[in-house]
Amino acid sequence: QVQLVESGGDLVQPGGSLRLSCAASGSIFSIQRMGWFRQAPGKERELVATITGGGSTTYVEYNYADSVKGRFTISRDNAKNTLYLQMDNMKPEDTAVYYCWAWSSKNYWGQGTQVTVSS
Repeated sequence: QVQLVESGGDLVQPGGSLRLSCAASGSIFSIQRMGWFRQAPGKERELVATITGGGSTTYVEYNYADSVKGRFTISRDNAKNTLYLQMDNMKPEDTAVYYCWAWSSKNYWGQGTQVTVSS
């Protein structure tokens, strides 16, 4: 079992920055992939960014949605068992509930954290 707890959601102005954190606990050694998804009101949950590897191996692969490429950066701190999402140059369309995700033989989800981009 894997437990995921997000934090860092907030209200930010357009053009601003925010960093989300996801603390992982439980059977973290078995996690093969981690990432961030988001869901805006009335829309389906969509992929934001994923990271494969970066745990016990040196191989790391990143994947980003086209809408966030060049603005968002996903990273993983193994010593702290924490996943991050650095969001820069934010836009109103980034407003959503952001969910941390992990894959370890099945999907694991955090409870979500609200991000609102508005002036």
